[in-house]
Amino acid sequence: MQKRFVILCMLAVSLIGLLLLSIPALQAEEGNTSGDKNLTARGEYLNKIGDCGACHSPKIFTATGPMEDTSRYLSGHPADEALPEMPDGILGPTSWGYMANNGNTAFFGPWGVSFGINLTPDPTTGIGHWTEEQFIKAMREGKHRGMGRPVLPPMPRSHMTDDDLKALFAYYQSLKPVENKVPSPIPPANK
Repeated sequence: MQKRFVILCMLAVSLIGLLLLSIPALQAEEGNTSGDKNLTARGEYLNKIGDCGACHSPKIFTATGPMEDTSRYLSGHPADEALPEMPDGILGPTSWGYMANNGNTAFFGPWGVSFGINLTPDPTTGIGHWTEEQFIKAMREGKHRGMGRPVLPPMPRSHMTDDDLKALFAYYQSLKPVENKVPSPIPPANK
């Protein structure tokens, strides 16, 4: 009887051990591992220190100046926001190199007008349809989706590690999708 009890206890411990060993695999299938949470947290940190919201978030104007609109965080230049007139002769080698709109989401320069894109995972207007590889390639090579039109100033090419770019992408994919179709870049008037 005692021998049978010991065998049953050993079987129970073995089964519990197997169950515990399978939990990380099950969580990985569901995308809920602590590693994913750490990756997303790292991406959030990189987004903050890179101040990505400064150019990719619409602003609310307050008594203390413009503040990022948290309801539209990282959704890019507002689709319905009209651009101010750009006076002739304001840009050039002996004047301004580039200008930004009040919300710091549209940028005027010799390249024309560029806009902060929607970094939320909205599948139609954001980067929800991008792959991690496309994101990394875009950041490295300066091509939209890693293969399209040039990524325009003031967005620089990234010198982040692949692991950091993967973390940043994971963070963007974890955000609430915001539908906002950012305008296409506008070429310079003389081209």
